[in-house]
Amino acid sequence: MRYLIGFSVVLLGCSLLLVQATSIAEQTIQPQIWRALQGGLLCALGTALGALPVLFMRSISTRFADTLLGFGGGVMLAATVFSLLIPALAAAEGLGFSPWGAGFLASFGLLLGAGALFGLGRCLPEVQMRAGNGELQALAPNILLFVVAIVLHNIPEGMAVGVSAGAGLEGADTLAMGIALQDLPEGLIIALVLVGGGMGRGKALLIGAASGLVEPLFAVLCAWLVGVSALLLPWGLALAAGAMLFAVVHEIIPESHRKGYATEASMGLAGGFCLMMVLDTALA
Repeated sequence: MRYLIGFSVVLLGCSLLLVQATSIAEQTIQPQIWRALQGGLLCALGTALGALPVLFMRSISTRFADTLLGFGGGVMLAATVFSLLIPALAAAEGLGFSPWGAGFLASFGLLLGAGALFGLGRCLPEVQMRAGNGELQALAPNILLFVVAIVLHNIPEGMAVGVSAGAGLEGADTLAMGIALQDLPEGLIIALVLVGGGMGRGKALLIGAASGLVEPLFAVLCAWLVGVSALLLPWGLALAAGAMLFAVVHEIIPESHRKGYATEASMGLAGGFCLMMVLDTALA
């Protein structure tokens, strides 16, 4: 009861501070940057809310976890196509590129984004070896590697939100909503993996929630970059699409198929793809 009362007081205080900060930010921040920050914070909130049930539940079945992972991958795949690649082609043609030129530009940007995330992923063993003292160092290497991989693939999600918001695309809010939706199972899975590795539930919740904080950071950064020059818009969209596509194919799909529930994960992926496709086409 004491913890519940204390948590409620802290939550109320943070809510009041957030309301005050929101009113100040709306008056001082550019509309596109503010929209990107809102979208990124919505995604981070989805991750935090997803991690919250770790305080009350012991575990989830492997079948259900793989289905959730597949669902998140499907949402990201649909966002890659409908929220990033198609607008990237349209933006390139709007700058005067021919359909062939727009296709090559988007393809090159996609490959560049995928290659950038691959290069970042190659640094994971070094990051793991340099982890500081404390509980994280006691975790099994594969658990730490998985958590860091989830954090890394939150980067293209933040990029996608920032680029679409910075460009003023109509589907920017829908994209943020879809990514926040697929962040829910990610937050829970991260927290449960950490608890399974021996970490306390409170610390696992905090780390699971903190894993989404890279999204508002990269959302604001990419929104600012797109606002600097309209020429960066198709490149930014294609780069985000490539990074997100690589994260799905290289991390989420193999992880969801690794434990013998590939059929459930694939059906979850199809369901997530359809849901994001409907949201993107109906609400854009």
